[in-house]
Amino acid sequence: MNTVIHPAAQHGFSQSADVYQHARPDYPQAIVEWMQHDLALNAQSQLADLGSGTGKLIPFLQQVSQKITAIEPISEMLQQLQHRFPAVATKQTDSQNLSFPSEYFDALFCAQSFHWFADSASLDEIYQVLKPHGILGLIWNQRDTTVLWVKAIADLLAPLEGDTPRYHTGHWQQVLDNHHEQFALVDQQTFAFEHVGTVEQVVIQRILSTSFIAASSVADKAIMRQSLEKLIKNQLGLDPTDEIAFPYVTHAYHYQKT
Repeated sequence: MNTVIHPAAQHGFSQSADVYQHARPDYPQAIVEWMQHDLALNAQSQLADLGSGTGKLIPFLQQVSQKITAIEPISEMLQQLQHRFPAVATKQTDSQNLSFPSEYFDALFCAQSFHWFADSASLDEIYQVLKPHGILGLIWNQRDTTVLWVKAIADLLAPLEGDTPRYHTGHWQQVLDNHHEQFALVDQQTFAFEHVGTVEQVVIQRILSTSFIAASSVADKAIMRQSLEKLIKNQLGLDPTDEIAFPYVTHAYHYQKT
């Protein structure tokens, strides 16, 4: 199973599952309305959360349907989810080995995850387990880099990404465009929101939970912490214990099985 998981995800997320859970933002409530109205999902819908991580999307899915299966390959992440949501069905497997009955799910969501497994084998598996005209919902929280201090953080991280899969590269979308005979883009929505908390929580811990940062050495993490503290102090005059509102834009994509 590990052969299909990028090393940055395998090492970084297994090492920082607890940080990921408390430092990552949730999703805007508008995502529930999108699922119910735009995607026409309801209490009878069979839903999958692929690459579910620690279960950040689960509370929003539960407002739509209780028929949820969380699918996650990294055990440390899945354990966090199972602890928080003991009633939710789970399966530890990767995107190329889903092994569910054909045409099982009404909708399959990938929140903050599809860029990790945007490949033909995964799309074949997703296609297989979705019902006819089933929904592939892709969701990403992205830092709002139109805000200058947020852009400064993005510039700080960019040289460290290496070959780590990322939403902003657009590779995931190229893969889907090349599989238009399987999935068609129906609509795309964006929702703005803020993650409010201390600088330590929503800036420093959030950045330290980024896969390629979490996978780095203790010394490199310490350097990143110092850089972030200095940046926020210089740009906003805030200390780690001060409250801050971190601006995000949520991108939601509605693909349909063709």
